[in-house]
Amino acid sequence: MSPALLFCILIGYFALLLGVAWATSRNANNDSFFIGNKSSNWMLVAFGMVGTTLSGATFISVPGAVGKDAFGYGQILIGYVIGYIAVAYILLPLYYRLKLTSIYHYLDVRLGRRAYQSGAGFFIISRLLGSTARLYLVVNILQAIILDSLGIPFWLTTLVILGMILMYTYQGGVKTIVWTDTLQTTCMLFGLFACVWFLLDQMGMSVTQSLDAMQSQGLARIFTTDFDSPNFWLKQIVAGIFIVLTMTGMDQEMMQKTISVKTLRDSQKNLLSLTAVLVVVLSSFLFLGGLLYLYAPTVGVLAGGDKIFPAVVMGHLPAAVQIIFLIALVSALFPSADGAITALTSTFCIDILGIKRRPDLSVEKQEQLRRHVHLGFAALFLVLVMGFKWIDEPSMIVIILKLAAYTYGPLLGLFAFGMLTRRTLTDRLVPYVTIGAPILCALLEHYQKYLLGNYRLGLELLILNGILVFAGLFAISQKETMNKTALAA
Repeated sequence: MSPALLFCILIGYFALLLGVAWATSRNANNDSFFIGNKSSNWMLVAFGMVGTTLSGATFISVPGAVGKDAFGYGQILIGYVIGYIAVAYILLPLYYRLKLTSIYHYLDVRLGRRAYQSGAGFFIISRLLGSTARLYLVVNILQAIILDSLGIPFWLTTLVILGMILMYTYQGGVKTIVWTDTLQTTCMLFGLFACVWFLLDQMGMSVTQSLDAMQSQGLARIFTTDFDSPNFWLKQIVAGIFIVLTMTGMDQEMMQKTISVKTLRDSQKNLLSLTAVLVVVLSSFLFLGGLLYLYAPTVGVLAGGDKIFPAVVMGHLPAAVQIIFLIALVSALFPSADGAITALTSTFCIDILGIKRRPDLSVEKQEQLRRHVHLGFAALFLVLVMGFKWIDEPSMIVIILKLAAYTYGPLLGLFAFGMLTRRTLTDRLVPYVTIGAPILCALLEHYQKYLLGNYRLGLELLILNGILVFAGLFAISQKETMNKTALAA
C-alpha cells in the first residue's frame, strides 16, 4: 500500500482524536486536568486503562517474544491478576480515605517531606524512561513502514507526534484522556482480533489446530522449571504481583485515572474489570505471537522479536489488514504517551512545585505554570526517544521491565515502610537510602556471576530493590512518636 495513503489515514485518525478532545475539554480547569473533576465513569476508565496498561510495547513485543520465550509471559500474567486484586482492596481504600489528588501525598503525611519528594521523583524518572521507551518502539515502526519512504527524518516524526499529543491533552488532561483512551483501546483491540482471525483464515486452521501446531513447535510452553533461570515460574509470578503493585498501584498515571472515579466501590469495579479484560487480551497477544511464528516461515519472513509483526502484516497481508494494523498500532502508541505526560505534569506541579500549597499563586498563574511544565515534559520526551533510537534494543519489553526494577523499587520500599511499620524517619537521610538501593542492585546484577554462581537475577530485582529500601529506611527510623500511625493501617 502507498506510504502516502497510509500517512493520510494517520492524519484522519488524529483529526478524530482532536474532535473528541475538543468536545470533552470545554470549560476544563486544573481539577479537570489533574483528576477529571472526580466525575469519571468507572466503565470508561476501566476500558481506557486497558490501552494504557498494554501500550505499543505489548502490541509489538509480547507477540514478538513468543519466538524466544514461548508463552512464558503467561507466568507474569498470573501474578498480574493477584496484584490487581491487592491494589483494589489494599491501596485504593487508603487513597480514597485520604482524598488524594497525588498518591505521593500519602508519603508526605505518613513519612515526611523528603520521602514524599523522593517518591514523586522516582515516579517521574520511572514514567519518563518507561513511556519514552514505549513511544520509541512505535515511532520506530511507523518510521520504517511509512515515513522513511517519504523522506521524513525520525526526529521530525517524534516531534510531530508529541505535538499531536500536546494538542489534545493540553487543556483537558485526565478529563479528555478518559474518552480518547476509550476510543484508542477500541481500535487497538479490533486490530488485535482482526489480525488473529485473518492469520487463522490464511493458514486454514481452527484455534484448536493452531494451538496443537504451536505445541509441536515448542511455542505454547508456559512454565519454566529451571530454578536458576531468570524465567523460573515462581520468580515470574511473584514479579508479576509486584509489577502491578508498583507500576499500577504506586504509579500516579494509573492511579490518577482510577481515583478520578467518584466512589471507592466504583473504582474497585474499574480495576477488577480491567483485570478480567487484561487476562483475555494478553492471552490473545500470546496466541497472536504463536500464529505469527507459524505463518512467517510460509511466506519467507525471517525476522523475529519486535520486527516480526510489522514484517508479516506490511509485507504479506492485504491492504485492509495493513490499515487495521496501522490504526491499532497508533492507538497503542498514544495512550502510553498522553497519560504519561499528563501524570508527569500533575506530579511535578503538585508534588515538586507544590502549587496547591502556594497561596501566592492565583488560579490563572497555576494554570499557566501547569501548561509550561506540560511543554517541558514533551521536550524531555523528545530527547529521551532520540536516546532510545541510539540504543536500538531489538526487544523493548525487556528494557522496559528492567528499567521498572530499578526505578519502581524505591517506591515499593517507601510505601511498604509507611504501611507496614509504625516508625518515623530521619527525613534528611531518606534520599540517600532511595538512591543507594538501586546502585547496590546494579552492582549485584553486574557481578552476579561471581556472587551468585549459576543463578541469574530476573524480574525479582524489583523486589530486592524494595527490600533494600525498606531495610535502609528501618535503619534511619525510630519508634513513632506522633499520631500518624492510623494512616499506616
